[in-house]
Amino acid sequence: MLSVIVVNWNSKDYVRDCLKSFFDYCKNVDHEVIVVDGASYDGCGQMLAQEFPDVVYIQLEKNVGFGRANNAGVQKSRGKYIWLLNPDTVLTGDVATVLLNVLQSRSDIGMVGARLLNSNRTLQTSCVQSLPTALNQVLDSDLLRKIFPKSTLWGIAALQSHHQPVEVEAIPGTCMLLLRETFLKVGQFDRRYFMYGEDMDLCLKIRKANLKIIYVPEAEVIHHGGGSSSQHFNKFSTVLMRIAVTTYLEIHFGRVQAMLYRFFMGISAAIRLFILFAIGAFSSHSKKAEYSVSMEKWATILKWSLGGEKWAREYVSKD
Repeated sequence: MLSVIVVNWNSKDYVRDCLKSFFDYCKNVDHEVIVVDGASYDGCGQMLAQEFPDVVYIQLEKNVGFGRANNAGVQKSRGKYIWLLNPDTVLTGDVATVLLNVLQSRSDIGMVGARLLNSNRTLQTSCVQSLPTALNQVLDSDLLRKIFPKSTLWGIAALQSHHQPVEVEAIPGTCMLLLRETFLKVGQFDRRYFMYGEDMDLCLKIRKANLKIIYVPEAEVIHHGGGSSSQHFNKFSTVLMRIAVTTYLEIHFGRVQAMLYRFFMGISAAIRLFILFAIGAFSSHSKKAEYSVSMEKWATILKWSLGGEKWAREYVSKD
């Protein structure tokens, strides 16, 4: 049996579309579907009762974060296989069967992931990644990715494979299918992450268990929330992403690596702010607005690196 786990946080309409696509395309797979609500109380439970009465619904009393909510869903599940699926995803076909066939093809495969597409069906390059290091996180930029697309820093060379499954270092938590036994054996999602980072942590633990992570380009999934835009800035996400990387580096490489990451992230933010200010001063009005959003983002990261954004400390696990 396949257990599909979807975590909801104020995304009831996305959940509806996600489940509709699953039930439309994956009718031949023995399954159960579990939706975990992270205390958003957005009416998702009522919607499921009316439109998808067979779905198991778990209402959490507190927003415990993405990883812990998924763990709660897995604990309630009964399937041999676990499919962790974001609510803002839509399947384009019988993705479940495609992914299951690859996972079952070899005993050394620990987890499989799909080819993620933006809402306009363009490729989402984040569907394959390198595991985080202080270096690749500090240097990460769209420009460097375009100049050096095959660099191991980013781990996106596998995107050149359009048909054959290929091994990668990591896949995002947007779409992860693996054996229940594997998920439990490596320790599930680490409780120390509130949001972001727990997926990379899981990938590393699976690789340490001598199992492979496979990207399956034939399996295509639309991910509405994955498209990046320089016109939008979210302080909460921006800061929590950096906290997650810091947590990941400290857990797996020690406190010194985590401190170095924070230090060099601050230097990188300062340099980018200087460049953006210099370019923006000679840009058109429309471009200035775009640069202004980017400057706000990097100013927030610089402030965080210097010990600011104290509101985010409640999301730093003390476990």
